[in-house]
Amino acid sequence: MSLKNVYLGIALVSGLSLAACSNTAAGAKKDAEENAAKTAAAADKAEDKAQAAGEKAAAEGKEAAAETKDAARDASGALKAAVETIDVKSALMADRTVDASHINVDTFHETKTVVLKGSVKTATQRDEAARIAAAEAPGYRIDNQLTVVPNP
Repeated sequence: MSLKNVYLGIALVSGLSLAACSNTAAGAKKDAEENAAKTAAAADKAEDKAQAAGEKAAAEGKEAAAETKDAARDASGALKAAVETIDVKSALMADRTVDASHINVDTFHETKTVVLKGSVKTATQRDEAARIAAAEAPGYRIDNQLTVVPNP
């Protein structure tokens, strides 16, 4: 083999190497561009999901706040009803003209109603119990369900 053939072989191998490197560089560039596009698309999708999650969390927060407000309002109403019940029952027990030992008082804040149940000895006591309840629970309707039992 002559030296010229050796140089020619080296040149041929170098040329092929350069072509391969050129192809490899172009392929790497293309791969990098494709990966960049995929990464950008994935980032956009993740951003959309994060925004949707944030909106959902905000909506759930508003709903929880509304439920808390409703629960507080219900608790306040129940407390007001309990106070009315105590006021009416105390007034009935303090009145000497009514035997309140067989009278049950229930108060419903939602309907603004005081219900008197049980029994009294006379119709006069029944009427007086209703009058006392009305005086102690202004703004409430009195549902007088008391029965007259002369000797309970």
